[in-house]
Amino acid sequence: MNRTVYTLLLYLLLPFTPLKLLWRGRKQAEYLAHWQERYGFYNQAAQQAIIWLHCVSVGETRAAEPLVKALIAHYPKHQILLTHTTPTGRATSQQLFGNSVQSAYLPYDVPCAVKRFLNHFHPSIGIIMETELWFNLIAACKQQHIPLLLVNARLSEKSALGYAKLGKLAQLGLQQLSAIAAQTEADAQRLRQLGAADVCIMGNLKFDVAPPDSAATQGAQLRDLLIQPKLVQPKLAQSKLAQSKLAKPRLAQHRPVFLAASTRDGEESLILEAVAKANIPNLLTIIVPRHPQRFDAVAELLTKQQLPFVRRSAVLDALSTLGQVDYVLGDSMGEMFTYYASCDVAFIGGSLLPLGGQNLIEAFSMGKPVLIGAHTFNFEQITNMAIAAGAALRVNDCNALAQQLSTLFADAEKRQAMATAARNFSQQNQGAVQRALALVQQQLTIETA
Repeated sequence: MNRTVYTLLLYLLLPFTPLKLLWRGRKQAEYLAHWQERYGFYNQAAQQAIIWLHCVSVGETRAAEPLVKALIAHYPKHQILLTHTTPTGRATSQQLFGNSVQSAYLPYDVPCAVKRFLNHFHPSIGIIMETELWFNLIAACKQQHIPLLLVNARLSEKSALGYAKLGKLAQLGLQQLSAIAAQTEADAQRLRQLGAADVCIMGNLKFDVAPPDSAATQGAQLRDLLIQPKLVQPKLAQSKLAQSKLAKPRLAQHRPVFLAASTRDGEESLILEAVAKANIPNLLTIIVPRHPQRFDAVAELLTKQQLPFVRRSAVLDALSTLGQVDYVLGDSMGEMFTYYASCDVAFIGGSLLPLGGQNLIEAFSMGKPVLIGAHTFNFEQITNMAIAAGAALRVNDCNALAQQLSTLFADAEKRQAMATAARNFSQQNQGAVQRALALVQQQLTIETA
């Protein structure tokens, strides 16, 4: 495929994009806001020279946090612009940085919209996080002499096969980038095989994301708040069995706590099955779905299985009602470090089913033993490194998850050893921010020379 054919296909799809936004807006109304930006029309003006970072969604935005803060500190005369593809990514930007950065949507990759975006903001440099290759955007930056970097780059085998089908389009796009910094040697090798000419290794920015100073305290407070939660009652709440379960509240801080983090569609039922099979006395399980639009679906699943639970968002309102829950639905945004701080063992979602896994680095930074499923192609090397370091264990299926839960919660020394290994693993892999910052400084020097 060449870029002409690629562009023609995008123009053919462009008339259907409003329908896509309307469809997504049915479940997430934020998709209907700022829709003009997706076509390259912006109201916010650029008051200073712009350093632009593209962070697709929540994960990339959180990973960029230490780099954004470093750029703000090193370039006080520049304005930082973060572009996103999803509303949750944009909301995360506002949550992390407030008014210290500008936030906008990146336009669809058609030449007219891309040109309007670049002409409006005139960025001094562009930084694409992880692997988001838009070939008209890359070509336009090259044409306008805007350095465009691909940093924190990762490329799974599956994604590499997909890009390989594009042939010279992917090869030319990679070669038109000003610099590429990959997370691992395996990522770099796949990029080189696609045609990238010069790839350096920078590590993973996620290791440099520092937990908030308040995370440990807030995690302990969350456990305390669960002492007397208000139940979301299942239909059998008035049965003798349910009444007996509600008779005596159990103190959360004295209970073992298991966290299922960033779970994906279809995984929650497997996790509930594993918890039931593990049959750990007094266990409190916190489930945090990866996508906020699935909070209600997971609540419905818990209700359908007649499992007493409380929503995280309702905990504060529930303190006046005695009761006991075995499950907490983490229906809040921006509290992942708090959830990790509150647990004894964490499972990382997206890995029990063939979805590639989710970010497991935050759990290590909080010093938590980690369980991870069989499907981790998005984080394969980090997962293997963590397992080798003794910070994580792989569970191939629901039964293996149940077995490891039973083993870990019965062995405090093993949990402590994994926790220590997790902290050490996190600390030993830091430093990516300084490498990325040096790359930015080099390109800005070249541009202004």
